[in-house]
Amino acid sequence: MHIRLQASGYDVAVATDAISAVSVAQKERPDLIILDVNMPGGNGFIVMERMQKITHLALTPIIVVTGGDPFIYRDKAFERGAVDFFEKPVDNEVLLAAIRRQLGESDQGPNQVTSDT
Repeated sequence: MHIRLQASGYDVAVATDAISAVSVAQKERPDLIILDVNMPGGNGFIVMERMQKITHLALTPIIVVTGGDPFIYRDKAFERGAVDFFEKPVDNEVLLAAIRRQLGESDQGPNQVTSDT
């Protein structure tokens, strides 16, 4: 996914696991975060809770993209502050439209998107 985002003009910082997701987001201060619920080293919901406690990340929009059971994860994601939810495999154009919508864009990319997918 991060290659597709870069090809669309986005600056992307990638975290490969739950532990690095929080530290990468703290360092990079992204405009938007794309987060998987199931990731090495932890749970995306815990990552979301930790980010909400960090002042400069608390209002960063989070889009959840996961292969997990949507009947279980969708409500949990929104309860924890997700602005959108997609089940894998996700259509790239649909995800890009959601990113643009969250960032109030038309065709231009944000300064930074953090992705763990």
